[in-house]
Amino acid sequence: MAVIKDKKCMIIGAVPMESDAVFKEFNPTDYYVICADGGYDNAVRFGITPDLVIGDFDSAQKRPAKDIRTVTLPVHKDVTDTMGAVLIGQKLGMTSYVLVGCIGGARFDHSIANLHVLLYIANHGGSGVLCTEDTKIFVLRGGRVVFTELKGATVSVFPFDGSSCNVTYEGLEYPLYQKNLMTASTLGTSNSIVADRAEIRVNIGCAVVVLYTPKA
Repeated sequence: MAVIKDKKCMIIGAVPMESDAVFKEFNPTDYYVICADGGYDNAVRFGITPDLVIGDFDSAQKRPAKDIRTVTLPVHKDVTDTMGAVLIGQKLGMTSYVLVGCIGGARFDHSIANLHVLLYIANHGGSGVLCTEDTKIFVLRGGRVVFTELKGATVSVFPFDGSSCNVTYEGLEYPLYQKNLMTASTLGTSNSIVADRAEIRVNIGCAVVVLYTPKA
């Protein structure tokens, strides 16, 4: 079981995961693991025993084992199962979140909802990342994200929760200094990391940062 005092939480969602690659980068044993509904199926597939399972179980193929702590939510509710997992994480003192199995799949609306889960985390002073095998998504309200030893990876930045954001890039093919990115614009799309250390700073406002690292 992960140590709660580390304040690190992994939330496993219901989007089917093709491989365990993300778990090799983010070892579940380092986190307090919460499965959101059908995320329990992903956990079972890759031999992960969660600390907690939460949901209305409308998407899960298997019910959690009786010895696993389970919180059952009503089907009719105002939050998604993933948001419910974050709310419980907050009550447990978690401040850092890794969300896997939470983007892609058949339900595009759920991917958008989970971007707003990241925004909620950022608005409440925490940090979070949505992860797949080749993509990481961050929501930054101010602050910065640093990438090391990722030459050739693609980075895109978009304003979020507002009409614009002010950013500075270092170590990218197209550097920016205190540049305003606007909504209804594609200026922030498909930059490339060209240095061993790259940094994106959000000086003003809020931004979505998408890191894409192609499979080898």
